[in-house]
Amino acid sequence: MVRAALSGHVPVLLEEALEWLQPADGGLYVDATLGLGGHGRAILEAAAPGGRLIGFEWDSQAAQLAGENLVAFADRLQIVPLSYIELEKELARLHIEAVDGLIADLGVSSLQLDRPERGFSFLSDAPLDMRMDRSRQMDAAGLLATLSEEQLADLFYYYGEERQARRIARHLAQAREQEALSTTKQLARLVAAAVPRKYHPRRVHVATKVFQALRIAVNGELDNIRALLAQAPAVLRPGGRIAVITFHSLEDRLVKQAFEHNPMLQPLHKKPLEPHADETRRNPRARSAKMRVAQRL
Repeated sequence: MVRAALSGHVPVLLEEALEWLQPADGGLYVDATLGLGGHGRAILEAAAPGGRLIGFEWDSQAAQLAGENLVAFADRLQIVPLSYIELEKELARLHIEAVDGLIADLGVSSLQLDRPERGFSFLSDAPLDMRMDRSRQMDAAGLLATLSEEQLADLFYYYGEERQARRIARHLAQAREQEALSTTKQLARLVAAAVPRKYHPRRVHVATKVFQALRIAVNGELDNIRALLAQAPAVLRPGGRIAVITFHSLEDRLVKQAFEHNPMLQPLHKKPLEPHADETRRNPRARSAKMRVAQRL
């Protein structure tokens, strides 16, 4: 069994990622979402002694910690402190024509979820931030303050797949006339009050989809994923593989369509790979994860 890469950080679908990416000695790989280095460490270990990894990470805090966590691999690791939308440009700058494999884990990292000041979670009260790249100007509070009621409803419906989107947007628009929407607990409380109890989901908080929608919008996530999927085939060697881990249907749909419709790629399985029951028991955050893998023709 491949061990968890870092204490307190459990990379999802790690065994499956290594099985399908097949990192080997001498290979060159990209982790498009390096995070704290969980998948990256496993790839570097599997590709020892000569395999190399380029890790993209636009969260400056995560990039710094990844460098510390992976210091033992410093001679085989290049960290690029940018978003994966810069994939082709940065590989060209590094004089790299092609790589043997690429992985992208599109979930929110433990660093972001577990640090209240980042504003990704309603488990602690914190400013509504949600920016992965903290140099971005617009945060979640800014979106809630500037978007119209109709725009908020569309955002919750299309990015959160929230059926109560219009009811929630109406309630938030009324609430912000009395006070600024500025903290995570405040938003979660207002969403809960907007939705009749009979429509509250049983297993997750009623505000979960609203928080998802805001995070996607703040970080431009769907556009970023499209950019990655458009660039990745061109930087893979023939036979090279791309593995993408998603956490909700919007992401999975984009990956599925990109793999099926790009003539440079061959999907390697029809249905996405999902965590085994023992993994979800160990790591509840893995329960919604899905991974799709394709090979460069």
